[in-house]
Amino acid sequence: MTSLQIITLLLQSISSLAIAGGFIFAAIQLRQTRRAQHVANFSRLVEMQMSLRRLRVERPELASVHAHDIADLPTQRDIQDYFLNLMQLSLFEIAWYAHRQGQLSDDYFASWEHRMHALCTEESFQKMMAKPGMKIMHDDFHAYLQSMMARNAAAKRLAH
Repeated sequence: MTSLQIITLLLQSISSLAIAGGFIFAAIQLRQTRRAQHVANFSRLVEMQMSLRRLRVERPELASVHAHDIADLPTQRDIQDYFLNLMQLSLFEIAWYAHRQGQLSDDYFASWEHRMHALCTEESFQKMMAKPGMKIMHDDFHAYLQSMMARNAAAKRLAH
């Protein structure tokens, strides 16, 4: 094999590797774009749900549309507290999902998680979670939240 043939083969190999690298890079980019779109779609659904909750915070008399949502909530303030807590939960659910999809950094999510631990100790939040009314959320998020609340309760018992 001559030097010219070796150089030609080497250049062809390099260009083939560059093309393969381009395909791999494009595939990774497509995957990241799809993840970002999934997070955007999920966020949009939760935001629409939050809009309905916001309406009930601003106008608690509208909460009676779904009677099971306001059972055991005798005052307008109780209704507002319940739906405000659900709104806060919705924001955390978006952060949780974005983190799960690799769209939110570990340190930023940890700051959300830290604040949610504090929120989980609030009586109004605990009442909201214990209420059997409808709470639409991702099943894995619900399990995660239940685990977080159980850890908080165990830590509280140990502290006393």
